[in-house]
Amino acid sequence: MASPDPSHPPPLKGLRILDLTRLYPGPLATMMLAEMGADVIKIEDKIKPDYMRSYPPFVGELSAGYVAVNRSKRSLVLQLNTPRGQEVFFRLVKKADIVVEQFRPGTLDELGLGYEEAIKSNPEIIYVSLTGYGQSGPYANKAGHDINYLGYSGLLSLNAAESHGPVIPGFQIADVAGGAYMTIIACLTALHARNFTGKGQKVDVSMLDGLLPLATLQLAHFQATGQHLSSWELPLSGGLPAYGVFRCADGKYLALGALEPKFWRSFCEMIKKPEWINKLYAMGEEAQRMKEEMKKIFLSRTRDEWLSLQGEQDMCLTPVLGIDELEKDTHIHHRNVLFRKVFPHSGEILGVRVPLHFSHNRLRVPSAPPLLGEHSVEVLREAGFTQEEIQSLVNSGIVLDGRQT
Repeated sequence: MASPDPSHPPPLKGLRILDLTRLYPGPLATMMLAEMGADVIKIEDKIKPDYMRSYPPFVGELSAGYVAVNRSKRSLVLQLNTPRGQEVFFRLVKKADIVVEQFRPGTLDELGLGYEEAIKSNPEIIYVSLTGYGQSGPYANKAGHDINYLGYSGLLSLNAAESHGPVIPGFQIADVAGGAYMTIIACLTALHARNFTGKGQKVDVSMLDGLLPLATLQLAHFQATGQHLSSWELPLSGGLPAYGVFRCADGKYLALGALEPKFWRSFCEMIKKPEWINKLYAMGEEAQRMKEEMKKIFLSRTRDEWLSLQGEQDMCLTPVLGIDELEKDTHIHHRNVLFRKVFPHSGEILGVRVPLHFSHNRLRVPSAPPLLGEHSVEVLREAGFTQEEIQSLVNSGIVLDGRQT
């Protein structure tokens, strides 16, 4: 694919987003939108700013987690619980395209900052509300985190070991797949709809709802058979010998996904087991016997020796890389999704770009995450506030000018 022309703007250039989110899912979504070209203004409280700012570990003066999901944004500190702060907010709404918020249902309505008030200032505003359980329903106002949504969605029961039940994944699936990605989809879908209707709308994004599509095939299996199988009994969760993870002689692992006959044949020929070629879809006791033998076979060589033996053969056999191996991998390096860059206040960081490659538009070069209130004056000036108004807001504590701290 041809490289995009550097003179072409990022695809979301000209889009302005007011970001009222914190922690992980919302900030990740808005950062990705920012690096696709949107102007994202992160609005925080000076007493209780984004909690992620204080989470260890730190890189330089900043939280590594905060840096990871808040690049390429601008920061405005605004006291939204005051009448003057709310007036400022609605003046910003007039010139914005999207508001993304992550409070519990009804919180912003109680403050007088909900969708119904926002559309009085800008009927075209898109108002995306991201919560754990959604804006309605018996659990709407319950607190939760990634593990709670995974458990409630049924996914945690599908990630279980026979010996000790559900296993907590080593990464946040609900926050990213159910939260951040669904928020991005909500923003862009509502924008497209606005092109036809000329009107904005409120979008209710629930991390729990967003997880349910991940169980699509498992729900189909249950609907067809009436069986709720344990994860190790399902074909793609350990039931099939052709689909699993195997330890090698050096303690490293390989992932095998030889689901199609041509891949399975290549694998069986490599391990000198031609009698298994017609047993691709073996299940139950026969599958268990095959897997036990496969464990012994894989332990006869190191991970790299197996990969070398595989050579150019296509059999869906890949290394299980550690986080510390990602940068060194030739394919991942070629894809240019990971990057290192030196930012003020944090030093060199290892980051993840928006994992999309456009043939025409370029993405934004990632820029440093904002200090608290770093762009307050700049944002207000662009919104039409006079210098006298800005100074009054700063002097009264409604706005924090981060340049002075």
